[in-house]
Parts: sequence; structure tokens; C-alpha cells
Amino acid sequence: MTRPTFPMHVGVAEARQSLAALLPDPGTEVLPLAGARGRRLAADLAARVSHPSATESALDGIAAREADTLGASPDTPARLRVVGESRAGLPFAGTVEPGECVRIYTGAPLPPGADAICPVEQLAEDGPEHVLLRRPASPGDVRPEGGDFRAGELVLRAGVLLTPARVALAAALGHAEVPVRRRLRVALLSTGDEVREPGEALLPGQVYDSNRYGLAALLEECGCDVLNLGHAPDSPDALAEALAAAGGADLLLTSGGVSMGKYDFMRDLLIERGEVVFWKIRMRPGGPALLGRWGGLPVFGLPGNPVSSLVVFGVIVRPVLTGQPLRTLRLRAGTAFKGLPDKTALWRGVVSGGEVRDYGQQGSGVLRSLGEADVLVVIPEGPGVPVGEEVEVVWL
Repeated sequence: MTRPTFPMHVGVAEARQSLAALLPDPGTEVLPLAGARGRRLAADLAARVSHPSATESALDGIAAREADTLGASPDTPARLRVVGESRAGLPFAGTVEPGECVRIYTGAPLPPGADAICPVEQLAEDGPEHVLLRRPASPGDVRPEGGDFRAGELVLRAGVLLTPARVALAAALGHAEVPVRRRLRVALLSTGDEVREPGEALLPGQVYDSNRYGLAALLEECGCDVLNLGHAPDSPDALAEALAAAGGADLLLTSGGVSMGKYDFMRDLLIERGEVVFWKIRMRPGGPALLGRWGGLPVFGLPGNPVSSLVVFGVIVRPVLTGQPLRTLRLRAGTAFKGLPDKTALWRGVVSGGEVRDYGQQGSGVLRSLGEADVLVVIPEGPGVPVGEEVEVVWL
């Protein structure tokens, strides 16, 4: 292997910055609202209308003048004359005068002259034209015009993920189409002579290809289009052929072949025939990761150990692909967490009762731990954290 001429053992933040610098700007596109769920807004969205569009009732009952109902009770009910009704889409055309009321339904405009609502449960009929109120009508059951948002108000910010609730909000704002970030196209390749497809018979020393399935699911969660290149054996020629199939992708993500071994050909291929931006990150698990280019295509080589592969993706790759910082918080350490003198440690932890405890098994091959742990506990380079102190955790 040629003598390295590239940075080695970069920090976690530097690894993120280097990957972000290599990725192309995905650009934007305009999509119909019905197809925008899961995308990120490319521009701010302002309200084209006010909501509610008129002062309206929050419930079914009668609309009246509050002053006409003060003192109403079950023993001394207020008596009002019914002069009409107001319903959504068909408001009352007149004005409520003293001693009058209008039957009203949820979402219906409040008629002029009325300023309060009495719910139907507190009403009793008194002949064909009158009702009795067992309690005063309340202004609190009136929804003011624009109480949710007003026309022209900026409501959704660029960069937010369009969840189902935000899709509904965009529709309420009056937008039939929305500008969104284009999806990044990420090619995915797993490597290794020992790797087999799930369901096949295994020989001693062979493993199922868990990395490719886990990474594909993570990429889909990040809103990427995945080009699945399958699996390549430990052969420089086979790897080069697989890399050639990644044309048109914005990023190639590989797992395996980037550590210190004789058969880590992905590392050698990029060093000798491609370009390496950095090799190794000061973190555990996941240290032997590699970033480079192959014919201009950005390549991020993840370690082959399943925990290392998924942790590096979660801590380094995911924030870059989504443009969103990691979801972190600080919790009390229920057990001591070991530190490393020259690496950021990311230990799997379990959260209970407002504190986080060491999961126990922290080996890079213990994939079960990622399925059962709640968080990654971030211990910066240096001494560890004793019981009782606060630690930063990243939600898995």
C-alpha cells in the first residue's frame, strides 16, 4: 500500500464537514402536495388565507349576546328567541338582536351581534321558537378569525420535514404544490467473501448481509433514493466493476473492506486508483471509516462490523444527508461510562426513570445491542463519566 498522503484519524465533526463538502447540491423541485410527504421544504411557506377564515363557533349550540345570558342557571334559566341558524358554508344572514339567539354548529360563522356560545348540552327547548339556557353563554367557545394563522403569515420554514401533520397544514395554508429538496441518489454496496444473502445456507465463518438491509432502511428514512448494487466479493476487479455500476449516483456508500487487513481491498482501491479525503475517525465503534472519490463520485466506506457500520451512518452520514443535527439530550448517568484517551466513545445505553445505564455488551459485532438499546451515550475524548453526572445521548 502506498504511503498515505491524506489526513488520518479525523474528528467526528471534521468527518461530517468533509462528507458535506463532497456532496452535490441536490437542487429543488415542485411537487403536488399529495406526493410531498417525507420531503424537506426548499422554501418558506406563508399562509394564503386566514384560519379560521371567519370568527366561528367551537361547538354545537346557540350563538347569543353574552349580556343576555348572565346569571343563567338550572334554577333560573335565561330564555331567548331562536331567529335562525348558522352552519358551516351557510351562515346566518341577519343580526342577533337583544333577547335573540341563533342555532349554530361547530365551525359555523358567528353571526353579527352575537359574541358568545352556549353548548347544546346546556339547552332546553321551550316551545317552537324559544330555548332555555342553564348556564351563561361563553365567549371562550368562540374561535377568532385568524386565531390559527393569518393571511401572509410565515408558517412553515424551509428545511422542515413534511410530516403528515405538516402536509395537512400546507393544505390549510392554501398550497396545492410545494417546493422541496430533490432526493439524493445513494448507491449502496456491501463487500466481503464471507457475506451471504439472508435465507441462504451458511458455511462456518460466513454471515448474512445485515449491513446492506439496515443501511438501505436508514437511507430511505433519510429521504434518499437507493440504488442497491448488491454484494461484491473481496477482489479488486470485482469491486472496480461494482463501483462502475454506481454511475448517476450522488454518493456511493460501501460496507466492509476499509480496515487494516490484507483483504481490505476497498481501502486499497481508493488509495491507489481513486482519491482519499480521510481514513479513520477518532470514534469507537466505527474508527476505520474512509471517505474518498472514485472517478468524481463521492464514496463513503463504512466498516464491515454491523454495529460500527450503523453507528457511523447514524452519527456522521445521517446528519449530512438530512441537513438536520442529531437528536440529543442530556441525562443523568445511572452507571459509569468509560472514556477513551484519543477517541469519542459512543456506548449503547438504556434509558429508564430519567437516567441512562450502560447496555453492557459493547462489541462491534453485537448487532442485537442496537435493536435493544435506546441511545448512544457520547463520551468525549478523555476520562469517562461517573455515576450521577450528566451525559449527552443520541436517540437511536
